[in-house]
Amino acid sequence: MSASLRSFAFALFVLLFVLAQATPARAGEDWLPITPDELKMTSEPKAPGAMAVYLYRQVDRNDVEFREYNYARIKIFTEEGRKYADIEIPFVRGFGNIKNIQARTIHPDGRIIDFDGKVYEKMVIKAKGIKFLAKTFTMPDVQPGSIIEYRYTRINPEGWILDARWLLSDELFTKRAKFSLHQGLNNGLQWSWPRGLPPGTNPPLMDHRTVRLETQDVPAFQIEDYMPPPDEMKYRVEFMYTNNMEKDPDKFWKEEAKRLYRGVQAFTDKRKSMEQAVAQIVSPSDTPEEKLQKIYAQCQKIRNTTFEREKSQQETDRAKLKEIESVEDIWKHGYGNGYGITWLFLALARTAGFDATPVLVSTRNTHFFNPKLMNPDDLNTNVVLIKLDGKDRYFDPGVAFVPFGTLPWSETDVEGLRVDKDGGTWVITPMPDPASSGISRQASFQLDDSGSLEGNVTITFKGLSALLRRIEENDADDAERKKFLEDEIKSYVPVTIEADLASRPDWNSSAATLVAEFHVKVPGWASAAGRHTLVPVGVFGGGEKHVFESSNRVHPIYFNYPYSDTDDVTISPPLGWQLSDLPQPQNGDLKALAFNISVDKKDGALHVSRRLMVNVEMVNVKQYATLRRFFENVRSADDQQVVLSASAPTN
Repeated sequence: MSASLRSFAFALFVLLFVLAQATPARAGEDWLPITPDELKMTSEPKAPGAMAVYLYRQVDRNDVEFREYNYARIKIFTEEGRKYADIEIPFVRGFGNIKNIQARTIHPDGRIIDFDGKVYEKMVIKAKGIKFLAKTFTMPDVQPGSIIEYRYTRINPEGWILDARWLLSDELFTKRAKFSLHQGLNNGLQWSWPRGLPPGTNPPLMDHRTVRLETQDVPAFQIEDYMPPPDEMKYRVEFMYTNNMEKDPDKFWKEEAKRLYRGVQAFTDKRKSMEQAVAQIVSPSDTPEEKLQKIYAQCQKIRNTTFEREKSQQETDRAKLKEIESVEDIWKHGYGNGYGITWLFLALARTAGFDATPVLVSTRNTHFFNPKLMNPDDLNTNVVLIKLDGKDRYFDPGVAFVPFGTLPWSETDVEGLRVDKDGGTWVITPMPDPASSGISRQASFQLDDSGSLEGNVTITFKGLSALLRRIEENDADDAERKKFLEDEIKSYVPVTIEADLASRPDWNSSAATLVAEFHVKVPGWASAAGRHTLVPVGVFGGGEKHVFESSNRVHPIYFNYPYSDTDDVTISPPLGWQLSDLPQPQNGDLKALAFNISVDKKDGALHVSRRLMVNVEMVNVKQYATLRRFFENVRSADDQQVVLSASAPTN
């Protein structure tokens, strides 16, 4: 071998050695060592009563390679803590993938059992209103005293450098954790920690284009029903890539608004093709409202790829969809994603003569927008603001099934940047009236001698309540949708019932309502007491039966949108039985919360009218006791009973 080749080989060896030392453990490499103290642990003094704790967590994100390595080690203390053997790795379908999953269980005696089971994909529900997709699997042979550890690689889409964050808090107490982010090429990087850092944690520092942070003794994060987006409430570090290094928020957003507007204009400024399109959609005799409705409806007929099921690579290759570079392409090809379809609506509305403005907004289902953080990526969706009859109206036809003049709940009451060539102004999208959303239940039951109810129920989901269910069940088949609705009506009744969906609702329209009809049996609803029978009045009080039962509250209470639920229930008694001792009407009114229930006789039958109205988005923890008492009164009113008496026999 020549001297030059030997020098090259040595240099290559040194380079590979350095890279190996700088790279954290990856799938296929040795696990981190476990200490005898970790094996012997039976509790954690800094987390008294904990079922389990994180002994160690590690997250290493590389925005040059568009991947993220994750490592977790958990100590199980109790029988109940074995639930953490069911691992959930959240992800967003269509945005990268989860690869190289490895896992193992270590018993206190050091015996190791490697995971060789199946990994599943499913929807996970953590609490009411908190859902996500996850890769799931169950660790083998986990017992109190076991250690479980797993690792995987999250592959981000090529070029994807958004949504960069470290979540320092988790459901379990964390003894020790390390985080790193290797900066992407040719991008300025900034970071912040909106909720502060765990006590004793030093701020992140940059080290040779890699930001690092170590922390320890991080308190467990508590999940509660009706809470704001969990990630918003956690200790976290948020990253932002930008070449705009302006420190003043007002100046920053003025420059960003100009940049964003230029992008919108480049995508939408296709005057000739839009004029031809508008001529096909509207008639000269149409009123402004009719014109806009026709344009909106036409946009919603466009094939919306955002709401299609995820396709395999082979299916994608066969489809051969052309790249969309403008609204002209969407109109010509007849397809586009939700973002592009909303801009098509903007272009068509402008061409039709409307005063239409692009608005970038931040949805509130995953985080709350803070303009002081100066992160344009937080403006994660778009709507169109149109002056119609002198009033500001907001539209988003790029979200499937959204009725004309409505926004999905995550885009309501949020801050948005209205952009134009001179910069931009901040606006707040409207919150709908509670009467426009909610659930209306109409039921006609026959009570038999055994105390069971049987009859028909019609449920009408209104406004955002209908939209939410259409989107949630978009990918489901008829059988799954049937089960979804039958499970839902079962959740409304506080006892076990039988329910059979008797109609097929219109899942695929943008109608303001979604109507479902059921045949229902409620065994043992009434109870006998001598010659009397007691009938509870709150047939559909199951949804409130256990809400806000805890006397303690950690997080604010967060309702997705205002709503008004109404019930109209008729119960016909068995032949020969008479109604007596009807309860008095019950009312509760806190302005933002209202409840009333009344019971009367109607053609010899029991008639119950019930209404629950919520017209508030966020309730401070300090007001939790008042909110809790309100729902306790709702439950108390639902538990009222009507007395049925057997008629005296006639001679």
